[in-house]
Amino acid sequence: MRHLQLPSGASLPVLGQGTWGMGERGADRAAEVAALRHGLDLGIGLLDTAEMYGSGGAEEVVGEAISGRRDEAFLVSKVFPHNASRRGAVEACERSLRRLNTDRVDLYLLHWRGGTPLEETLEAFRELQADGKIRYFGVSNFDPDDMREVFSAEAGREVQTNQVLYNLTRRGVEFELLPWCRERNMPVMAYSPIEQGRLLGNTVLRDIAGEHGVSPAQVAVAWVLHQDGVCAIPKAATIEHVEQNHAALEVSLSAEDLSRLDAEFPAPQRPTPLEIL
Repeated sequence: MRHLQLPSGASLPVLGQGTWGMGERGADRAAEVAALRHGLDLGIGLLDTAEMYGSGGAEEVVGEAISGRRDEAFLVSKVFPHNASRRGAVEACERSLRRLNTDRVDLYLLHWRGGTPLEETLEAFRELQADGKIRYFGVSNFDPDDMREVFSAEAGREVQTNQVLYNLTRRGVEFELLPWCRERNMPVMAYSPIEQGRLLGNTVLRDIAGEHGVSPAQVAVAWVLHQDGVCAIPKAATIEHVEQNHAALEVSLSAEDLSRLDAEFPAPQRPTPLEIL
């Protein structure tokens, strides 16, 4: 497993396991837990979840998956904006810890910008960090203006990552946000790297996949992993899907492949509003 370095110096796996959509149906729970545990077997220790996912159900799935294996996991969870007050964020994190059945979250994110002043949320994160309930904190779905505002606060300089929508069809972050983060050695976490499956029927993507003897999804994930300072957190709810995501680490895209993908999915030429799913 390749790793990226957070501004703190901590190590962040370049490939993770997303859990958006997990924990919503009891009948799926055993398979979801098995998939996450298989990912741990393969060294995919980055597990991304949120209190929003399945109304806490995804965190419970993750908690079961890491039972007895906590030290193998780098846990990421996220707080709702409406819970992001000084007191609310602390209480939300404590609820997440109970669902995750652990004493700490490795990286705790504000899920998106809300009405609570950012400085108040950041101070809550600092309190959680001082109490050992989180190791690091960051943000999600923040555009460049949001990031500049974050960094204007003293605690904002401790933000470790920004998790955003980024894939072949959603490249707007490349114009300003990615360069801004790279200048500060701040990794970006890319969610929905295969656009929830919608881009997999693309002819160019399928052709390149066929030439490599892999699936279109593996090419899409490999493209994200090719980007400097970016990690990917695709969801995989089955063991087979986890293995396919893991195999994307070994897909080496040539300069010609990348050129063809750029022609099919052009990079932005002007500022683009941040997209969110």
